[in-house]
Amino acid sequence: MSLLSFHDVHALYGQARILNGVSFDIGAGERVALVGRNGVGKTTVVNTLCGVTRIERGHVAIRGKAMRDLQRYTAAQNGISVVLQGRGIITNLTVEENLLLGAATGRRGPWSLASVKQLFPILEERKASLGLALSGGQQQMLAIGRALMANPDLLILDEPSEGLAPVIVDELAELLVRLGNDGMGILLIEQSVGLIRRVAERFYVLSKGAVAASGPLADIGAEEFQQHIAI
Repeated sequence: MSLLSFHDVHALYGQARILNGVSFDIGAGERVALVGRNGVGKTTVVNTLCGVTRIERGHVAIRGKAMRDLQRYTAAQNGISVVLQGRGIITNLTVEENLLLGAATGRRGPWSLASVKQLFPILEERKASLGLALSGGQQQMLAIGRALMANPDLLILDEPSEGLAPVIVDELAELLVRLGNDGMGILLIEQSVGLIRRVAERFYVLSKGAVAASGPLADIGAEEFQQHIAI
């Protein structure tokens, strides 16, 4: 059964339609990339799941159940964690306070303060620091750690490599593959071809608010794939 499915979703900001019949699905342990040029609706997919945009037609399903009234908390309550573009760190809270926000759903699983800090030791070292004081790479670790604290079945990351040093991107790729191998679904919304190819097994290309192409990463050449995401 799919963890998350979009079925012919048409979504609007106010009266402006951004998504024009988007359909895709992600199963347990799958690592999937959602790609496309800037402005084609990738972040709108996340905002639709989080109840920010209005669905005009179609529906979103979580574990096969159609969600008729998506709110900002719906995804988290149903085992989906989102790492937003820009990371969404609460800058006037400490690192530890930010992490504890991720546990607010009360879902049980392997991820706790101890296990997240074991994964990212810098978060233990900086636990009393304000989020504002962290470097970009440390903020990304905090954002992912906070998402894991919810013990999700599916982790969605919107442009996670943005502003990161190459060595941090390498570590991010290794982590996402490991999480997928452990059974967590991964939806990667990204522009970096290198990160996508290291992490994802399948892809969907958005163009003009709809899925224009999809398939296994192994079946598409690097040059053709690059054309789908060129700015």
